[in-house]
Amino acid sequence: MNEIKKHKSTSEKELDNMQKQFDNFDSQVKEMTQDRMNAAPTKEVEPQTKLSQSEIEKSKDIYLKPKRTISSKERFNEKFRDEYNFSKEYVRFTAENKEIIGETIEMWSKPYPGLPAEEWAIPTNKPVWAPRYVAEQIKRAKYHRLTMQQHVSSGTDGMGQYYGAMAVDTTVQRLDALPISNHKSIFMGASNF
Repeated sequence: MNEIKKHKSTSEKELDNMQKQFDNFDSQVKEMTQDRMNAAPTKEVEPQTKLSQSEIEKSKDIYLKPKRTISSKERFNEKFRDEYNFSKEYVRFTAENKEIIGETIEMWSKPYPGLPAEEWAIPTNKPVWAPRYVAEQIKRAKYHRLTMQQHVSSGTDGMGQYYGAMAVDTTVQRLDALPISNHKSIFMGASNF
C-alpha cells in the first residue's frame, strides 16, 4: 500500500513537471507577437530571372486580366476612390514563385470592399503587366520560420534542466514581384509598385 502511494506521488510529480514544461513552452509562443516576427531578418535569395535591358525591351508585353470575377453586394466607400485609382494602375513586373520554381501563381484578390473578387493566374519568370494591387499582394506573400534555440535554458526542476526556446529564425519570401523599370513603365509610390 505504501509502495502504491510512492508510485502515485512520483507519477504525479512527473505530470506536474510536464505541465510546467508545457506552460513554459506556451508562454514562449504567446510572447512571439507579430511585431517580433516581422523584425526577423528576411532570407536573401538570388532573383530567378535575370533579364538584360535589351531582353526586357524586346520582350512581348503581356497584359493580365482576371480569369474570373465574383461581384460584391457591398457598396464601394468613395473615400478610398483616389487610393483605388492609384492601385488599379497597370505596372510591369516579374513574378517569382520561390517555393515551387516556375509554377504559375494562382491567387484571388479583393483590394477594397465593394469591388469584385478576382481570380488571377500570373505566369512566373517573365515580364508581365498587371494592376499594382496584384503586384503588392504577391509581394506580401511571406512566412516566418520558427526554430527552437537549443543553447537557451528554459527551466529547471527536480528532474533536471530543460533546454530550448522558441525563436523566429528568418522571414522567407514565398512569392515575389520584382519591378521592371524602363521607358514604358509607370511605377510610382514608395513600394516600387
